[in-house]
Amino acid sequence: MDGATPVNEMAFENALKELEQIVGRLESGDEALDTSIALYERASQLRQRCAERLDAAQARIEAIRLDAEGRAAGTTSFAAS
Repeated sequence: MDGATPVNEMAFENALKELEQIVGRLESGDEALDTSIALYERASQLRQRCAERLDAAQARIEAIRLDAEGRAAGTTSFAAS
């Protein structure tokens, strides 16, 4: 975990990996209070990023149009926020 990459620029996989590392550090109980608070704040941002990316993926899946036989016929555009 480097913590240097802005959360809003992270890929889902990277954000999830860093979030897991932070949770491990917080669960160990070995961090000082100030460090724990900073880690918790970063974890909160990472959790939000992961949730946003999952919501966007779900919207894309739901936007897939099916033809009369149930096959994917295309997708509908959407704006992920």
